[in-house]
Amino acid sequence: MSNSKSNLLKWLPAWAWLSHYSPVKFKSDVLASLIVVAMLVPQGMAYAMLAGLPPIMGLYASILPMILYALFGSSSTLSIGPVAIISMMTFATLNPLFEVGSPVYIEAATLLALMVGVISLLLGIFRFGFLIQLISHPVIKSFIIASALLIAVGQFKFLVNVPLKANNLQEFTFSLVEYLPLIHWPSLLFGLITIALLVYLPKILKSQAVQSRIGSTDFLIHAIPLILVVLGITAVVYLNLQTRGIQTVGEIPSGFPPLSFPHWNWDLVLTLLPGATMIAMISFVESLSIAQATALQQRSQLNSNQELIALGIANISAGVSAAFPVTGSLSRTVVNADAGAKSPMAGILSSLLIILVSLFFTGFFEDLPLTILAATIIVSIWKLVDFQPFSEAWRYSKADGIAMWVTFFGVVLIDISTGLIIGIISTFILMLSPISRPHIAVVGLLQGTQHFRNVQRHQVLTSDRVLSLRIDENLTFLNANSFKGFLINAVSDKDQLEHVILNCSSISTIDLSALEMLEDLNTELSKLQVRLHLAEVKGPVMDKLQDLKLLKYLSGRIYLTHYQAIRDLSPEVFESSTKDYSI
Repeated sequence: MSNSKSNLLKWLPAWAWLSHYSPVKFKSDVLASLIVVAMLVPQGMAYAMLAGLPPIMGLYASILPMILYALFGSSSTLSIGPVAIISMMTFATLNPLFEVGSPVYIEAATLLALMVGVISLLLGIFRFGFLIQLISHPVIKSFIIASALLIAVGQFKFLVNVPLKANNLQEFTFSLVEYLPLIHWPSLLFGLITIALLVYLPKILKSQAVQSRIGSTDFLIHAIPLILVVLGITAVVYLNLQTRGIQTVGEIPSGFPPLSFPHWNWDLVLTLLPGATMIAMISFVESLSIAQATALQQRSQLNSNQELIALGIANISAGVSAAFPVTGSLSRTVVNADAGAKSPMAGILSSLLIILVSLFFTGFFEDLPLTILAATIIVSIWKLVDFQPFSEAWRYSKADGIAMWVTFFGVVLIDISTGLIIGIISTFILMLSPISRPHIAVVGLLQGTQHFRNVQRHQVLTSDRVLSLRIDENLTFLNANSFKGFLINAVSDKDQLEHVILNCSSISTIDLSALEMLEDLNTELSKLQVRLHLAEVKGPVMDKLQDLKLLKYLSGRIYLTHYQAIRDLSPEVFESSTKDYSI
């Protein structure tokens, strides 16, 4: 590959698929884009409403971000745009600061998108994507489940047409009790009917009886939310439901999204920075996991840092086009792939169709009932509320189980941002615990082999003159004292001890505190006429130890394998062995 082509692919990844794009792929991408748009129009408007923003901003968030991601992203099917979790985080960030829906609230939402984009772009350019992935998957999963629960109960206010609060579950409960006498029953009935149709119509259309009569129903299933939107608007107009208290979206401006840089000042930037950072983290983790799943199915390559750059550019474009933070959508990505999308052109075509909707059809959605948008959010988000991962995590790892429950209760009982922070902190605390108390074993030789195993788990060969130790963790300041205490106790039990062998097969790094601890042990053991030996030291660790005091004054030797050390230091062990596999 020439240098010019390599540079072009580096700065414009889309060239990889644009250079061999064909009419056959275009036909498949057009079909996929039509199906995705059928989902995206109602979803985009609903998720804008979830963020406390005008519905038109949901359409704006689906135009430039999708086009630019298609040009700079490395996933061929990832669908970028508004999603429920990020909309909820946007609302949680801005709600305490500004009046929901006010001009300053809307301006802050665009600034938030811009900040998310800048953070993601910088992390991608400087290859710091690994920092975001330090958040454990159990915490992310718990956060999503808890957020989905809050999102679902938060939409209840549109179903009953009363101003319920839902920053956390107890606030929602008290608010519901307070406003219970004011529930608008026609709105609730309208919403429940919509939910029932969204849940059961796909099941009916998937049945063999229906498919045998009309053939494939995939397009109809994906278009159900849009069909219900049309039916809802029709019902409002012809049955005059607004006079019965059914709330509608209201006036929606038409036209291309206005391009302008959001107003900002340093105080506002610093205020929004924590929320923008958390949105950037969740956005990247979710988008990457979705893109990885589809890339694996299609056997295509994926560059995580390029994904960060593409997400950054997409969010920056959202910030300058009157939109709010965006990320990859699981449901639309799956639909995009299943519909046969062959390239990111499907995303570009979807954006062009959304532009047509924004220019010519926004007036049609002015009579759209809010209950339908709320029902759309509830049905789509409720699929994420699954408590089975909690029990699975608890059975496999108590630490991960605790982190999941701490995150969940933090989100649902305090608020979405605080809950995530608590979850991240709890993960690191629980992660440090096993590191500070590592598994350390006295090991012996399995008879007839060259392998060494824990003396408490296996019948092994040992010698009173040799103590063989293995620590299953890196040696750091967190566990240096624990290891030293274990060795002191083990040495005190052996009166005839002459040698201590430290098996370093599980050690990938030794920090300065641990190095000083080993130097002290070497000195103290020498006073007891006991020599310290190292075995199976990894190359990178050995490179760092070269020319240091530990190796210079080491009382014993460094062995390539633990087996060689035992053959050299305690040959009597092999007298009990019936078979010798030594080299």
